[in-house]
Amino acid sequence: MVELLTAAQMRAIEQAAIESGKVTGLELMERAGQGVVEAIFEEWPELTDRGASPSSSPGYLGPDEEDPLRAVVLCGPGNNGGDGFVVARLLRERGWEVEVFLYGDPLKLPPDARMNYERWISIGEANPPSKLPTDTCLKLIDVFSKAEVPTVFVDAVFGTGLSKPLSKSTFEFDLLMQNLISHENVKRVAVDVPSGLCSDSGKQIGHSYRAELTVSFNALKDGHVLGMGPDVCGKVVVKSIGLERKGLSERASDPVQLIEIDLDSDCDVFSETRELTKSASSHKYSHGHALILSGGPGKTGAARLAARAPLRIGAGLATLGVPPSAQMEVAAQVTAIMLQRVEGADGLSEVLQDERLNALCLGPGLGLDRARELVPVALEAGRATVLDADALTAFADDPVALFAQLHKNCVLTPHGGEFARLFPDISEKLNAVPIKGPAYSKVDATREAAQRAGCIVLFKGPDTVIANPDGQCSINAAVYERGAPWLATAGSGDVLAGFITGLLARGFGPMQAAESAAWLHVECARQFGPGLVAEDLPEQLPAVFRTLET
Repeated sequence: MVELLTAAQMRAIEQAAIESGKVTGLELMERAGQGVVEAIFEEWPELTDRGASPSSSPGYLGPDEEDPLRAVVLCGPGNNGGDGFVVARLLRERGWEVEVFLYGDPLKLPPDARMNYERWISIGEANPPSKLPTDTCLKLIDVFSKAEVPTVFVDAVFGTGLSKPLSKSTFEFDLLMQNLISHENVKRVAVDVPSGLCSDSGKQIGHSYRAELTVSFNALKDGHVLGMGPDVCGKVVVKSIGLERKGLSERASDPVQLIEIDLDSDCDVFSETRELTKSASSHKYSHGHALILSGGPGKTGAARLAARAPLRIGAGLATLGVPPSAQMEVAAQVTAIMLQRVEGADGLSEVLQDERLNALCLGPGLGLDRARELVPVALEAGRATVLDADALTAFADDPVALFAQLHKNCVLTPHGGEFARLFPDISEKLNAVPIKGPAYSKVDATREAAQRAGCIVLFKGPDTVIANPDGQCSINAAVYERGAPWLATAGSGDVLAGFITGLLARGFGPMQAAESAAWLHVECARQFGPGLVAEDLPEQLPAVFRTLET
C-alpha cells in the first residue's frame, strides 16, 4: 500500500516538521525546487547535456552551438509560486535563459515565497517578474506565439493550494492555458498539480491543461489518481523533500491508501495469514463454498461469469443457485460449477441451512423482482455477502430499507449509475461543478456512502474507491502505467463481484477481499491486453498468481 494525501494533510505534515525545528519552510521550498529541476533532467536527459554551462554564461550554447535553452516559469501567489522561483533560479544557474511571470502581488506573497522572489530579482541581469493578470498575461501569450518558443514551461501557480473561487481575472490565465495546449514542442511541467486541477478530488476548477510531467513532493495526492487527474497530469514523479516517508499516516488523519503489491514487503493486500496458495493437507471445504444466485432463462450469463471467478481465485467450491426455469440452460453451460435449484425465498432459506455456504453473491443477472425477494433472505443469514447490479437497483425506490438489512460482512459494488440510485444526495454533491478547492471527491462520497450503509462500499471505475464505515479508504487506480481500458466490456463487473465472493469464501475480511479482488481484476486485464472479454478474466488469474510467486 502507498499512502495518498490531501493538500491539508500534506500541509499539516510540513508544519509539524517545521515546528519540530528539524527543517525550515525555506529549506523545504529549496528542496522542492531542486526536485523539480532533477525531475526535468531525468525525464529529458538531453537537456542535461545541453544545459551544463557556468552560471556566468547565460544562454551558453555549448560545443555544438545549439539554440539556447529557454524556460518560462509562471509563479502563483502562494508557496507553489515560491517553488517556481527556486526552479527559475536553479535553471538560470545552469545557463538557461529564464523568464518569470508572477500571478499576483509580490507584497502579498507568503514569507518563504517572498524570500525566493527577492533572491530571484537580486540575480545579476535578471529582471523582476512580470505580474499577472492583465496586460502582462497577453505578453506571456505573445512569448508562446513566437517562432522560438521556450524549451520548458513550468507551471507553479496554484498547486495544491487552490482554495478560492477563480475570479474574472483568470480569463487571461485560461487563454494562456489554451495557448499552451497548441504548442506540443514545449515541455510542460507542473509543480504539484497542473493549475486548475483540485489536488484532493481530481476535478477541474476553471480551465486546466495537460502537463507532460507533474512533480509531487513526498507523496502522491488523491487528485493525481482520481477523476481528471490522470488525464491532465501526464507522467507523475514523486520527489522527496526530506520528510520521512514511513509513518506519514500517523501524522495525517485518515489518509487514503493506493492499492499496490510490494513483493519485497509484508505490507501488501495479501496478509501472511491469508495466502492465496493452498497447503498440501487442505481439502475443498478448507477454502470455502461460494453461492451465486442467478436469474431466469436467457439471463444466466452474468451469474455464470461471477460463479467461475471464485473457483479461479481459490475457493473450494462454487454453486449457482438457479430458478427451475433456468436449470437446463445452466446445466448445459457449467462443469466445475455446481448447480442448485433455488426457486424463491423459501427455497433460498432451505439451501442456506448448509452452513458450509459461507459467501454469497447476489445481483449479476438476478432480475429486479427476484432480487427483491432473495436479498432479504440472504442478508438475514448473516453470511459474507456481495451485492451487485440488480441486487442494488432493486432497492432504488427505497435504499433505506436495504441499508437497514445490511451487516458488516457485506460488500456493495456499485458503478456510477447504481451509486446514484442508492445514494442520490451523495451523488449530487459528487457531480456538482466545483468553483473552488478542495472539491468534494469520490473518496468523500464513498466514505459517506459506507458510513450510511454500514458496510464496505466499492465504487467502481478506473479510479475504484473502497471504503468501510470507519473511514478506512483505498483506491485501486487503473491509470497511468496500470491503465486497463479493456475492462470496459460487458461482464467485467460480474467477474469482479465473483472475485470478491471467492476471497470472502476463503476467509478474507470484507475490506481486504474487496481491495485484493480489485487489484487482481486490473492485473488480469493488463496481462491479457487488447481483445479481452469478461470470460478471459478468471482464466488469466493463474498467470497473475505465477507472477506474484516469482
